[in-house]
Amino acid sequence: MSQHPVPGPAVPVEKTEAEWREQLSPEQYAICRCSATERAFTGRFWNHKDAGTYTCVACGEPLFASDTKYDSGSGWPSYYQPIRPEAVSEHADESHGMRRIEVKCARCQSHLGHVFPDGPRPTGLRYCINSASLDFEAKPEA
Repeated sequence: MSQHPVPGPAVPVEKTEAEWREQLSPEQYAICRCSATERAFTGRFWNHKDAGTYTCVACGEPLFASDTKYDSGSGWPSYYQPIRPEAVSEHADESHGMRRIEVKCARCQSHLGHVFPDGPRPTGLRYCINSASLDFEAKPEA
């Protein structure tokens, strides 16, 4: 029997815009709720190397494991896969005259960033994520 049970589907989080504004900082609100992007090389996690789990800043959903994080050179935290495929949702994004795939937290629909097909093995994907959309839970020391 597994020591780590597989979590079931997360209960969706729904809040009013006023509730989101109260909970999130202005930068987090602009990114998570309005699909803004932080400047490259400015977010707190772009060069973060601690072991643990990156979670959604808005709802706490586990999104990315530190062992899937890599230095893409882009200036944003980059991962080659989410912690579970169902942790994120993908949406066509044709804003700013570009064709991209937007990545959102599947639980609360907060904008996280975008996914690109230029990442490393084993997936070949680069989940390029805004630091302001993330929180971090350090891995407990043994």
